[in-house]
Amino acid sequence: MTKQAKTKIGLREIAALSKVSVASVSRVLNGNSRVDPAIRKVVLNAAAKLEVDLSKRNKAKTLAFLLSNRVMLHPFHSRVLSGAEAHCAANGWDMVFLSFNYSPNTPPEELHLPKVVQRRDVVRALILAGTNSANLTDLLDQKGIPYVALGNNILNASEDSKSDLIFSDDTQGGEDMTRYLIGLGHRHIWFVGNLRLPWFARCFEGHKRAMEQAGLEVRYTTTDSEDDKEVGYLGTKSLLSRGEPVTAIFAGNDPTAHGAYRALRDSGRRIPEDVSVAGCDDTIGAWLYPGLTTLREFPEQLGKQMVELVLNRIAQPGLEPQRVVLPTELIRRESCGPIAATTGASVKLPEATKRTERHAVSARK
Repeated sequence: MTKQAKTKIGLREIAALSKVSVASVSRVLNGNSRVDPAIRKVVLNAAAKLEVDLSKRNKAKTLAFLLSNRVMLHPFHSRVLSGAEAHCAANGWDMVFLSFNYSPNTPPEELHLPKVVQRRDVVRALILAGTNSANLTDLLDQKGIPYVALGNNILNASEDSKSDLIFSDDTQGGEDMTRYLIGLGHRHIWFVGNLRLPWFARCFEGHKRAMEQAGLEVRYTTTDSEDDKEVGYLGTKSLLSRGEPVTAIFAGNDPTAHGAYRALRDSGRRIPEDVSVAGCDDTIGAWLYPGLTTLREFPEQLGKQMVELVLNRIAQPGLEPQRVVLPTELIRRESCGPIAATTGASVKLPEATKRTERHAVSARK
């Protein structure tokens, strides 16, 4: 029996098992986005039962990198794109770059996707970077368009999401960084960010956990702005103007730390002699003076893993939701120093805090 005959028989068998027409099966397997989602699900389940290799039916080998609600040359997402494009090329796939701006409050049915995204004979799947929200993922689910998303950047993400997601473990990173600052003797540690945005909120969650475990007061300032440098500058100026005790600032990302640098210098504070500063994401930390202690998040690896996940989804549409979490790395530079260097005296630590610091040191080993 020829390969062509097997394909035709496969279509008929899938149609019989699905109880739909051969034409409907053909539209589903060719990626037509106008097929009813219920029919698509039945057909894909039947194809899986019959072990039909769907990845070979659509010859298009192009993915779309969709950057949502971010500037095109964003330092973090540009590196995610670089990693994704390199992994596509290594596997014989092409990638197109698309910029897409939309409001999280727009109903899914009113979102206007780029036309090429809806051409499954051209673009097989999406990589969602930038800042996204549930209305877009709901629309993609309705249209049956495969995608993988950066989970750290989804607004109001559902706990039972059926999306394929990859995360940078900034929550654990936030805890590690805060323990590092506590280990240097700092007690008045302030988190600076915009807690309405998920990447700041996740990092703060780890910070809060470490502070509570050490028996220390959780201190933070949040500024409702999407300009990260402005968040850092205004948040730091605010806590300084109130005369709050502060020996260390943990900024939710590197640009926010840059804003904190400016505010501290405007106020005559030295870094790290008067106030230590730490960041998160390691996008510009090495360019600042003094060099910024921060958390490295490996964006190129995030891009590579996103491509792997979405290619798995293309080959096996019936897979359960895929989840990948990449660790962070604490990068020590000159912006953080021991509290003794600031106060000129050692700090007596509560016993509970000493136990926490011994645990942190063991974990770093």
